[in-house]
Amino acid sequence: MLTTGSGRKPVSQSVRDAVAAVREDLDAALLRDPATTSRLEMALASPGLQALWAHRVSHRMWQRGGRWRLPARLVSQAARAATGVEIHPGATIGRRFFIDHGMGVVIGETAEVGDDVMLYHGVTLGGRSLDRVKRHPTVGDGVTIGAGARVLGPVFIGPHSQIGANAVVVKDVPPQAIATGIPAKVRFPQSPSVQPDLYADPELWI
Repeated sequence: MLTTGSGRKPVSQSVRDAVAAVREDLDAALLRDPATTSRLEMALASPGLQALWAHRVSHRMWQRGGRWRLPARLVSQAARAATGVEIHPGATIGRRFFIDHGMGVVIGETAEVGDDVMLYHGVTLGGRSLDRVKRHPTVGDGVTIGAGARVLGPVFIGPHSQIGANAVVVKDVPPQAIATGIPAKVRFPQSPSVQPDLYADPELWI
């Protein structure tokens, strides 16, 4: 059996893992996009997914460091030109991540995004400092961020919280909270045991 070198997975296992990850991304996207009905259509016509897959490649290149950094940036810039989504190769993105529509999304170098996160178009996970430090947001699992929202600085967005459309977030958001407005104000659903419903709350879209 072919291997990739000492201590690494066999090539065949790496290929199976990659195929499984692509299928997982496709199925997660299909659950969130009622306008698409097949994996093939999603793969060919979803700029958010295409940007994510390009990022998976550029991020692995970035992690290797040295001479791989410039090619990683070039891959990310090619993806930006093709999809309208800019994800720095240094950003860390979790599983089953989905960007709906995609155009105008920007994710900075030190951003960390958990599993099952969904972003709409025009979202920025940006920085507020020019120092070479952790300067971009950390987004917990299961977070949804509405169209045009700006989450700025090394803030923490708690798991299963919701960020409203066009909100500007510059402070931490607790888990299962709702943040809307400029600057964003935090509130909680009536029952803390129930995840906020993005589609039932008009303020999340204002």
